[in-house]
Amino acid sequence: MTQINVFTIGFTKSNAEHFFERLLKAGVKKIIDVRLHNTSQLAGFAKADDLAYFLKNICNIEYVHQPILAPTDTILKAYKKEKGDWDVYQDHFRHLMEERKIEQRLKPDMLQGACLLCSEATPCHCHRRLVCEYLNSKWGGLLSVKHL
Repeated sequence: MTQINVFTIGFTKSNAEHFFERLLKAGVKKIIDVRLHNTSQLAGFAKADDLAYFLKNICNIEYVHQPILAPTDTILKAYKKEKGDWDVYQDHFRHLMEERKIEQRLKPDMLQGACLLCSEATPCHCHRRLVCEYLNSKWGGLLSVKHL
């Protein structure tokens, strides 16, 4: 099977112009929102309904919310609010992906030209990177991942 080109992006520390220009330049066809909560007022232009509108009308990009690719409230709270350890967070989230069997619920071609979206500015301490790594481990390295 041929490589699947997938992107990831975070919206914090980015204005709308820079955010949408990165998507357009990369040729993204679909945003897969991997946030558990995608309606926060703090999300600004990335609030679910607004983002779907902007993506469609500015970039002709499809928007899909996929909460099975998000950590649970419990995992998030332990890491973010309680200032938990990143390694513990990673382990809990990987275990959750295994329990959910996300590699069976998604098909690689669903990700072709798609971009996983969450709030973190960089993929370093972000679950969108962990999703890609997990799927690559299950799908034999099919994903060619670029972080925007």
